[in-house]
Amino acid sequence: MGAADRAVEYARGWLLSTEPGSRVHDVQEDPRFQHRGVDLLWELPSGEVRGIEVKGDRQPRRRRYFFELISNLERDTPGCFLYSNADLMVYVFLAQGELHVLPLKSVREWFLPRAKAYELRHTFTQTGAIRYTTVGAIVPVRDVQEGVTGVRCIPLPRRGRPAEETPSESPRENAPQEDDVPY
Repeated sequence: MGAADRAVEYARGWLLSTEPGSRVHDVQEDPRFQHRGVDLLWELPSGEVRGIEVKGDRQPRRRRYFFELISNLERDTPGCFLYSNADLMVYVFLAQGELHVLPLKSVREWFLPRAKAYELRHTFTQTGAIRYTTVGAIVPVRDVQEGVTGVRCIPLPRRGRPAEETPSESPRENAPQEDDVPY
């Protein structure tokens, strides 16, 4: 199971445990939702449906988000961070064992006026014979937690230990320094 699949499974588990009686529908392969930047639909017991975008990050010791601004540089297509209609972005740091819940609209509104303050990085994706470039902003977790209300950080369950939510306001003391690993 790849990083994206694992991230979706963690997100699904958290959503279901957060709202007992809710249902989660995987719409990653549904073209009606792909162009909206929505991976999961979270159907709450009240009947309300929320769109969820899931991102998985497998780099060790990184405490930064990669906000995708350009999905395919060669085709000049906007990145998911800019066009997604999702209500929440669930960003899963697999190596660190953390699930971050970001109110996407609020994070986007906070980020856009500050975008030039953050470094851009390129990453490459190979699908068959086609290779394309994705561009994103590297944004420290702490900046988002301090600047946006409603960001949540939940430790992922470990063997024999349930997950417990930690307040996003309390920075991780003694956190290891980030490696400067390119995306």
